[in-house]
Amino acid sequence: MSHPPSRISLAKDPTPKDPTSKGLKAGSIGIGPTVALGLAAVAPAYSLAVTLGFVVLAVGASTPAAFLLGFVPILFTALAFRDLNREMPDCGGVFVWITRVFGPVAGWFLGGWVPQMATFIASAALAQVATTYLLNFLGLAWIAAEPIAVAAIACGLIVLSAWIAARGIELSAWVQYALIALQLVALGGFCVAAFAAMATGTSVGTAEGGAEQPSLEWFNPFASGDMSGLVSGVILCLFIYWGWDALIAVNEETTDRKGTPGKAVVITTVILLFFYVVTATAAVGFAGTASITDPETVSDVLSVLGPQATGDVFGQVIILAVGLSALAALMTVAVSTPRTWLSMGTYGALPKATTKMHSKRGTPTTSIACWAVITMAITLGLTAISADFIGLAILSVGLMIAAYYAATALASVVYFAPLMRTSASALILKGLLPGLGALLMIGAFAYSAVDMLSPEYAGLAWLGIGSVFWIGIGALALGLVVTAILRTRLRRFFSSKTIPRGNVTTRHQLPSILSNETEA
Repeated sequence: MSHPPSRISLAKDPTPKDPTSKGLKAGSIGIGPTVALGLAAVAPAYSLAVTLGFVVLAVGASTPAAFLLGFVPILFTALAFRDLNREMPDCGGVFVWITRVFGPVAGWFLGGWVPQMATFIASAALAQVATTYLLNFLGLAWIAAEPIAVAAIACGLIVLSAWIAARGIELSAWVQYALIALQLVALGGFCVAAFAAMATGTSVGTAEGGAEQPSLEWFNPFASGDMSGLVSGVILCLFIYWGWDALIAVNEETTDRKGTPGKAVVITTVILLFFYVVTATAAVGFAGTASITDPETVSDVLSVLGPQATGDVFGQVIILAVGLSALAALMTVAVSTPRTWLSMGTYGALPKATTKMHSKRGTPTTSIACWAVITMAITLGLTAISADFIGLAILSVGLMIAAYYAATALASVVYFAPLMRTSASALILKGLLPGLGALLMIGAFAYSAVDMLSPEYAGLAWLGIGSVFWIGIGALALGLVVTAILRTRLRRFFSSKTIPRGNVTTRHQLPSILSNETEA
């Protein structure tokens, strides 16, 4: 039995019963824990530590401007996530949205394979980074220099992350509260100490004759005059914002699943913008661009400048915060990825086993266990190939992020197209801005791909083409092959019987179809 299309409306569903419920504990967390999960997924302390130096290398003192400019497509994409979640609040997030708008092939590939592959590669890197930093903090640098030992401990952290995720969303949220609080305290402490040193003339840059006083020109994207460097810097900034969308996976467990995640997405990105711009300004003003781009500093800015600005004791807190930042992101992935699989299994896009839930804790236990096993296998596999291979793989993730962010923003434009003819605000907020965000993401994808083609990219090449390009494009090509194979095995999903195509005018069709299947 089908239902006639509803009017173009954003009104609440007429009945509290939700046939798409998957057994998750509704109403478990509010806006605060949701924001904490989003922030933790980005790993701000770790992201700044390993990326800030390369942004400075690209744009010099215009680094704060690069962070501001890189925020623009992130904000526009975040608006798309907010509005799509309000209409289709599902823990599957981009998988459901892209499938609904562009069909099951695009949904499985761009909403399933691409973000999951990016997440798995990032998870392997996060586990390795967390292990290395924590060992160095504990004075066990000799263990951190042994790849096999690092891989073994990293697998232990993966198991710990899975265990916490399986215990329930409430525990995961509170753990993230503590870990993100430490990160923000560490970043805030560094900024206060750096600005104080600048005010008293005791900064590193002053001592070395390379002092640079903060100026309004630092926030002008075009002050450097180097457009190529600016583009490279913005792309670096663009991808250190990545991860906030992980909070969409807990939307069905929030107090208001249509409103809370969307608000959390915008709040999270704004908080990131603030800390990134302020920290970048503090670092450049405190140390100067020459010190930051020094080979001993460029790849780990906070670990080097932190103790110099705050002293050895608080400097160790900063190093600890960087390690726990990576661990917090890993724990968030242990929460978000299994929930995406739960959604995919519910709609027949993955085996039914992925939908198995713990009766009391409301967690997808089978999917969490599978995530842990696969992540450990990837971590061990990449380590076996080369101790540096994980680093090369993580460089390729940018292509995947740009691809599924662009697809999501375009899905928002197409889905809400009927509303744009009736409202100027809808035309701007649901059409023009997400559409511009999609174009910027596509541009970032193209620029990154061309850049990775160079045999000099990351210093390693195969057949005259950069190895990072082979890894990134290879992962995407493999996804297309897997999607083609699954089309013959998951016929109900790929025939659009579980997730029908449509836009805002047919918004009630999905729950009604699932309800009919349940009754049958």
